[in-house]
Amino acid sequence: MAAGGYGRYRAVIFAAMFVGYTLYYFNRKTFSFVMPAVMAEVPLGKDDLGLITSSQSAAYAISKFVSGVLSDQMSARWLFSSGLFMVGLVNVVFSWSSTVAAFAGLWFLNGLAQGLGWPPCGKILRKWFEPSQFGTWWAILSTSMNLAGGLGPIVAALVSLNYDWRMTLSFSGFLCVVVSFVCLVLIKNEPSDVGLPNIDQGAKKGKKGSSSDNSTLTELLLSPYLWVLSSGYLVVFGVKTCCTDWGQLFLIQERGQSMLVGSSYMSALEIGGLVGSIAAGYLSDRAVARVGLSSYGNPRHALLLAMMAGMCVSMFLFRVTVTGESPKENHFWTVALQPLADLTGLKEHELWILTLGAVFGFSSYGPIALFGVIANESAPANLCGTSHAIVALMANVGGFLAGLPFSTIAKHYSWATAFWVAEITCIVSTVAFFLLRNIRTKMGRIPRKAD
Repeated sequence: MAAGGYGRYRAVIFAAMFVGYTLYYFNRKTFSFVMPAVMAEVPLGKDDLGLITSSQSAAYAISKFVSGVLSDQMSARWLFSSGLFMVGLVNVVFSWSSTVAAFAGLWFLNGLAQGLGWPPCGKILRKWFEPSQFGTWWAILSTSMNLAGGLGPIVAALVSLNYDWRMTLSFSGFLCVVVSFVCLVLIKNEPSDVGLPNIDQGAKKGKKGSSSDNSTLTELLLSPYLWVLSSGYLVVFGVKTCCTDWGQLFLIQERGQSMLVGSSYMSALEIGGLVGSIAAGYLSDRAVARVGLSSYGNPRHALLLAMMAGMCVSMFLFRVTVTGESPKENHFWTVALQPLADLTGLKEHELWILTLGAVFGFSSYGPIALFGVIANESAPANLCGTSHAIVALMANVGGFLAGLPFSTIAKHYSWATAFWVAEITCIVSTVAFFLLRNIRTKMGRIPRKAD
């Protein structure tokens, strides 16, 4: 079968991971999809709902970190497939349950199993794709979450027309179990497993640096660049979460916009994020193909910084230009959007809000994809999963800070003040990253004859 070359195996392996992770994400959100039907049958208060969803979030953050470390120590395909199997099993058992305690306990287990999904994907992608292709395929694989999140509610609603919520969870869980065995058969950890030469992860141009060294965990943790990435990811993910979790409330409560405009803003943000993720992966791969990877600096930095700057600008415009009423003055964007407003029937200020949402989504989801790619490719091959686990854990810290701490600022001051704090934080992080863009980016052991 090795005669088929890399292309055939890459296609099969990627397709298996894409389908598998789509099911991962769908079954992470199944409770949210069927929540109204569950509440109609089982009495659940707001505190109960918060307990169930929070239990999964806490378990997922812990499990994703542990999974990243494990992916460097054991078979990535076994880790991915076993996690999908457990996710399916938990969803099936959840469909048999009827108490809050059982719901919370099982959804905690679902969160633990969910964490086994993404880190093995990053490990396998790095083994099977050239450095100049890695970012593109990473970004495309991440769109499986957008696919599941977008189609999930529709699929759940269609199934609920003929079946109850228990059947919906049972079917989706059973499908996970079946696909987990398919993934175990189709996914291969690296080319050498099927008799093909492993892909050289070293730089093709620029300052060479062997990626085959087996660095220790201590050497990885002592790499300054790991913490530069972690800090940047914390801020970017935290600011993105602020806008996705609270942007709608800001528009409705302080800017007097309708619920339709608020929800449309969220949709525009997600659509922009989908395009931004793929664009970031593809364009940064072009940069890598052109100049190669080196021990100092990274060709993906230019795009990363440009997108972070885009986040700052779009947040500033979102906070300053959005008002409760149609503007009386002829702002530049009012004139520019007039033809599109006539075509769509929307007001100019509504189109402006949707535009800002799409631009912010494009500018924020792009860096989120790039931070993961860079953390993976800059680490020693034997610790790339651990490297990604660390920066992802810091991103989860950012997500936490975007919750209660952010809402506390809004409670004591205003949503506008809270968004101003997020905006300043993003600007400071962008400037700091710009100043540190040319530090040593190859993490792990420093050779005696350094560059």
